[in-house]
Amino acid sequence: MNGIVPKEIAKKKKILIVGSGGREHALAWKIAQSPLCAELFVAPGNAGTFQWNIPIKTNDIPGLIKFVKERAIDLTIVGPEEPLSMGIVDSFQAEGLKIFGPSREAAQLESSKAFAKNIMEEAKVPTAEYCTFTEIGKAREYIGKEGAPIVIKADGLAAGKGVIVANLFDEAVEGIEKVMGGAFGSAGDQVVIEEYLEGQEVSLLCFCDGKMAVPMVAVQDHKRALNGDLGLNTGGMGTYSPPSFWTKKLEEEIIDTIALPTLKVMDQRGTPFTGVLFLGLMITAQGPKLLEYNVRFGDPETQVVMTLLKSDLVPILEACVEGSLSTTQAEWFEDTAICVVMAAPGYPGSYEKGITISLPVIEKETQVIFHAGTELVNEKFLSSGGRVLGVTVRENSLASAREDAYRIISKIDFPEAHYRTDIGMKGL
Repeated sequence: MNGIVPKEIAKKKKILIVGSGGREHALAWKIAQSPLCAELFVAPGNAGTFQWNIPIKTNDIPGLIKFVKERAIDLTIVGPEEPLSMGIVDSFQAEGLKIFGPSREAAQLESSKAFAKNIMEEAKVPTAEYCTFTEIGKAREYIGKEGAPIVIKADGLAAGKGVIVANLFDEAVEGIEKVMGGAFGSAGDQVVIEEYLEGQEVSLLCFCDGKMAVPMVAVQDHKRALNGDLGLNTGGMGTYSPPSFWTKKLEEEIIDTIALPTLKVMDQRGTPFTGVLFLGLMITAQGPKLLEYNVRFGDPETQVVMTLLKSDLVPILEACVEGSLSTTQAEWFEDTAICVVMAAPGYPGSYEKGITISLPVIEKETQVIFHAGTELVNEKFLSSGGRVLGVTVRENSLASAREDAYRIISKIDFPEAHYRTDIGMKGL
């Protein structure tokens, strides 16, 4: 095991992962390799995690607490944003249970775009100019004054789809009517309209213990449904890491000007941030600027991050919870990783479920097919969601990782699957 392990955490653990997506399969895959993991459970999981699954929903906080107490679980790791925004961490802590993730207050960095912007302002984080609105008429007026391109964001959680980048004035007006007209439910009751930033978009996830931020590898996501970054916004059609423009100097600048000032302000407010702070960034001509915070492992970012993590994940997560991140370290493979998402036909619009999928045998430990929207019925893999599989490969070059990923895809029997054929091309 890499890094220093404090004595009090160097014993075998029973671990629970909450969630059912590709991110949770990637976390389970990595944690199952840990010599510190005695038993692993995933609630509710998917077909890829079937050997660890327990049938408790991610938002059934009382049910999860009951299970953790009955089975004497040592550590719970929360995947999705919904239970975090519901206060799962606060509920667990009130029962004296160890859990990895931010409190409900701290989770507002993701669950409220307006709250996040206030924190950015307080922490003097470089970000886009913005205005917040609760009235559609005033929002329209502002767009009329500012013009396009412009960015419209639903204030609340919208499963990664609540951001509209409007290149034309008519698109912006249409976007406001969509967001505030109920397309995202109550998430759109308030909107944040902000200046359009140009540059390279990149994600940096950081392990946090309330005071300290340890960066993971930088990841470039492909949000749009179609090749060439065209089509509708999705939860993510694929990722690769690291991007060609990434440098140690850039990473240090982001930690010093964005991550640490954010943690300092959250701590001063009495709501210290622990867990994963996900920084959605634009590398502009003026330097890095923050687009948004997320408060958990990303999906499909986690698939490439876990493939590149050389260290044991368990002591790092424990150190975040214990406030002792300085006692451990994260080591990374100096390789490239890519994840190509295979989605159901029709995604991100309405899509069919229950499609039978047949997978090839994967023998290389640097290649994994992570399951997202799948279920196991009568020993068959069936699609059960929009994003269904994440074909993930670690190799010594991006070109060979891409080649291997698409070769695996050609062997997967998933009728009419939708996937982009240009994932990682930006890096070449």
